[in-house]
Formats: sequence, structure tokens, C-alpha cells
Amino acid sequence: MSGDLAARQAALVAALVAGAPAPPGFAPGPLAAARTALLRKRAGEVARHWPLLAAGLGPRWPEVFARWADGRPTAGSLRDGWDLARELRDAGTLPPLGADELAVREAGHRYDGRSAPRPRRPPGWGRAGGAVAVQLAGRVRLLRPARR
Repeated sequence: MSGDLAARQAALVAALVAGAPAPPGFAPGPLAAARTALLRKRAGEVARHWPLLAAGLGPRWPEVFARWADGRPTAGSLRDGWDLARELRDAGTLPPLGADELAVREAGHRYDGRSAPRPRRPPGWGRAGGAVAVQLAGRVRLLRPARR
């Protein structure tokens, strides 16, 4: 009996956070509303770890994040933001504020997209968009080209 309950709970969680189909006995409408609410909450959590990325996307942040996150289980707010920023960078749609934030993160930490980020030993550097960040003596400096 408890194995059956655990399986039903796992199916419900998968439907809410990983895009799995609605388990038997659950109405699709309320389940979709709950999924949307969880994505909105998750977007807020990621924005707390990646404030410049969220600010750079402005009012589009919730939509961009929800489209990216829908059907993806979370890897944690820090990693979710990092993965989204890299995807936006690769698509050429990362806003300048997000590029600055990503460059600083990449200069200070190593992240392979699979395991938790680890502090990078100096010297380190990161680049995204037009931003370049350099870590020396434990401090990260953001360098930008001169504006004309």
C-alpha cells in the first residue's frame, strides 16, 4: 500500500515540475494552474540568485524563465539561472546585465552544467556578450570595452 502511495506521489510531483502527464484522478486544469504557480515561484527564487539577469530581461523575465524551465526539474536556483544564462548566451539573446553577471560567475566558479559550481582558484576569467571578468587575488573585476 505505501509503495502505491509513493508511486502516486512521484507521478504527481513529476506532473507538477517535470512536464509529465497528469496522473489518473487529477483534473488537468487545476494541475496546470499549480504548475504555473510553481514556475512563477521558481522564477522568483532564481531571480534572487541572478538579479541582473532578471533585471536585464525586465518584464519578460517570468515568461522567458517559465518557457525555459517548463518540463525541466530544478537543479537549484543558482544552477537553474546559470543554465538559463548560458542558453540565452548561446542563442545570442542574453541581455547585457545578464552577460555581466554570467561573466562574473564564470570567473569566480567552475560549473560544468552537471555538478554543483565550485570556487575557481585564481587566476580565473569568464566572458559573456561584451563583458569579460577576471579573478585575481580572490577578487573579480568586470572589464568592458571603452564606449565610443
